[in-house]
Amino acid sequence: MQETEESRAVRYRELEFGVRSLVETELADGSLRVQAEQPLADYALRMTDRLVHWAQTAPDRTFVAQRERLADGSTGDWKRISYAQTLAAARSIGQALVQRKLSADRPVVILSENDLDHVMLAMACLYVGVPYCSVSAPYSLVSTDYAKLRHVVNTLTPGLIFANDAARYDMAVRAVAPEGCDVVYAKGAQGAVPHTLLAELQATQPTPEVDAAMQATGPDTITKFLFTSGSTKLPKAVINTHRMWCANQQQIAQTMPDMVKGPPVLVDWLPWNHTFGGNKNIGLVLYHGGTFYIDEGKPTAAGIGETLRNLREISPTVYFNVPTGFEYIARAMEEDAQLRKRLLSRVRVFFYAGASLAQPVWDSLHRMQEQECGERIVMGTGLGMTESSPSAMFINRPDVQSGDLGVPVPGLELKLAPVDGKLEVRYRGPNITPGYWRAPEATAEAFDEEGFFRSGDAVQWRDPADHNRGLRFDGRIAEDFKLATGTFVNVGPLRAKIIHAGAPYIQDVVLTGLDRKEVGAILFGSPLCAALSGLGPDATLEQIMHSAPVQQHFQQVLNQLAQSSTGSATRIARAVASTRAPSLDLGEVTDKGSINQRAVLTHRADVVKGLHEDSLPFILKPN
Repeated sequence: MQETEESRAVRYRELEFGVRSLVETELADGSLRVQAEQPLADYALRMTDRLVHWAQTAPDRTFVAQRERLADGSTGDWKRISYAQTLAAARSIGQALVQRKLSADRPVVILSENDLDHVMLAMACLYVGVPYCSVSAPYSLVSTDYAKLRHVVNTLTPGLIFANDAARYDMAVRAVAPEGCDVVYAKGAQGAVPHTLLAELQATQPTPEVDAAMQATGPDTITKFLFTSGSTKLPKAVINTHRMWCANQQQIAQTMPDMVKGPPVLVDWLPWNHTFGGNKNIGLVLYHGGTFYIDEGKPTAAGIGETLRNLREISPTVYFNVPTGFEYIARAMEEDAQLRKRLLSRVRVFFYAGASLAQPVWDSLHRMQEQECGERIVMGTGLGMTESSPSAMFINRPDVQSGDLGVPVPGLELKLAPVDGKLEVRYRGPNITPGYWRAPEATAEAFDEEGFFRSGDAVQWRDPADHNRGLRFDGRIAEDFKLATGTFVNVGPLRAKIIHAGAPYIQDVVLTGLDRKEVGAILFGSPLCAALSGLGPDATLEQIMHSAPVQQHFQQVLNQLAQSSTGSATRIARAVASTRAPSLDLGEVTDKGSINQRAVLTHRADVVKGLHEDSLPFILKPN
């Protein structure tokens, strides 16, 4: 494997990369087929086979753990559930599901956040072949109209709805539960809708029915429905099967073998209603017999403390997070010796997804790693989506830079298809969804005439002279737009450039200017803007964003960007700092923190208009 001068000079913790070379085929229509030279090895037929395997070979090993909730609301020591206990719970709860005659047409809907009850019910569903859907908790707890939750229920027509705590979820359940749907709570509440306690399901005595149901499942049995985040349209239910999930875990293992050398240990908060947390991470542990510590922290100012507490105690073998989470961790590592020691003691690779990681954060992490252990930890990344289970590409060398995607996983064919002057990456392979549930038109539109899934992501070669070095992200094709002059604005790279220039005070950016003369930007500040403003803890977001220090920083960023711009398509001619956080209800942001460009532009059309017509206060323009 070729290395750059930089990677030879820098010492990285040893990490094996499985895909070293690619096979390419040029087609007459200008598209290019690309796949790994390494073939995909055999993989399990069902994820439940792995649960049974580990329950038999490592029965007492902890599968999943969560801190106990104390009477005062704080968290205590870890409560652990072994593989043998998980299998027993899956069979008992599974028997109760079989008795309720649940099916793909009457699946299980889970409203709770990540917790032990959630995963036990999910394992039971897998065992007896009843699809389940983990729903974004904010649909129930933050939303005021329950529109997205109602859409989920109407799409799936569940036969059973589960939530952990009736006191928190009963209002949402009452609003959306269809007639005849069973309601199950782990913890009931006075005045709640009629319900059964999960403990009653878990006390059910298994019969031969439950094992017969398990034997009736196969590679094409639906495991779960995962909803897309949705932008200006309602979310779609992506069908997930055992084949998809198992194939992708084998693909991941072959692409990054060190990630699964020995049972993986994860400390993880990523929500299970997303494919990153719910497929890749929990699947990685289950497939390879590891241990999953549920992190109840979040990458927010209020939630990061719990994450740091967990990482001071548990040393993961691989650590996943979103860019915002790594920003908080990088800052904490500067001062926290115990955090550095624990987190870096045996971790083989860091991995981020969900948004672009600013290079300054990357550099800070590497600096801390070199100081602590004399070597860098590879910052892994790639490309994937809900429809690909999720992993489609991984980096294949240590000297990674922001925007790198890497190479396809074994067994997955890429088609690089010319679209509007770019190369759209399309997928075909065993980890690709068969389609969207009860949405035949959307399914038909998602695949091209050769059966490749249209990702909507644009890519370019990292090194046009050496394709084995992999691909880089070139934006979302649907996000790119034309100025009034006809000039195309390439949103992805320009957005990443602004975030890099504004780090650590610019968290995200939405670009404007469709059919206008200039490119504009709506800037979303990071939590660090509060400290930069110099205002007190009671300051509003509007006061923080309009404060002189924050405005001066953003002005300097615009001036710097203007000096390096090469034309109207790369010059930010005007910008405004958003005084309103992106809305989850409106689909402007996912609960992982990823911004949705189209949704922001749709729901803030008045801001876009005012920005380009100079009718907003505090518009910034480069000097």
